[in-house]
Amino acid sequence: MKPLIGVSTYLEASAAWGAWELPAALLPAGYPRLVQRAGGLAAMLPPDADPGAAASVVDRLDGLVIAGGPDVEPVRYGADRDPRTGPPALERDAWELALIGAALASGTPLLGICRGMQLLNVALGGTLVQHMDGHTSGVTGRFGEHPVKPVPGTRYGDLVPEEFTVPTHHHQSVDRLGTGLTPSAFAADGTIEAVELPGPGWALGVQWHPEMAEDTRVMAALVEAASTRTAGAGAGAGSAGA
Repeated sequence: MKPLIGVSTYLEASAAWGAWELPAALLPAGYPRLVQRAGGLAAMLPPDADPGAAASVVDRLDGLVIAGGPDVEPVRYGADRDPRTGPPALERDAWELALIGAALASGTPLLGICRGMQLLNVALGGTLVQHMDGHTSGVTGRFGEHPVKPVPGTRYGDLVPEEFTVPTHHHQSVDRLGTGLTPSAFAADGTIEAVELPGPGWALGVQWHPEMAEDTRVMAALVEAASTRTAGAGAGAGSAGA
């Protein structure tokens, strides 16, 4: 049975399609397509007004992806707002932090992408650089690219042992690492591009956007970890509730 991978979504006050313009929970199609190409089943997870529901949601999943999106509210990591920090997404911050906490507590395999990596760092007590240059294309609505270099001996370094060019679009990054996190890839300018939690659990964050590329290695590793966990539980956690 293919593992069920939940992917967090945007919550937009207004989105347009056809004749309609309504509030919407949405997700760029690259995310579910990457999950599917990597061998998993994708489920979209819209923000819930009750973050306390996160544990019940995660209990029904085999793996979790925290997607990219808006800047994390600086108060979450004890900082004053930089004027270049984007508008807050308070409901999404609360929901995704609760999802991350539930995944870490339950040992559910977890992948954070861009904002998702930053939020994983914040969830573990880390801080963020609120503005940096050089990691976007410079054109609104377009991704840039740059190479990232893996750290040998890390989970990411084992998955992608070579220097690899990735799609990127971010103006914030990890500053102080969260408790227990290890950097596992860097950009040429020293920016931390991947973090992970060593140990038997599976938790990885990447600063770039694998859903915008053809390479499936990172997502395939999440799907494999989710499959292994489900098999070890006798198809109990995750699949039984899906």
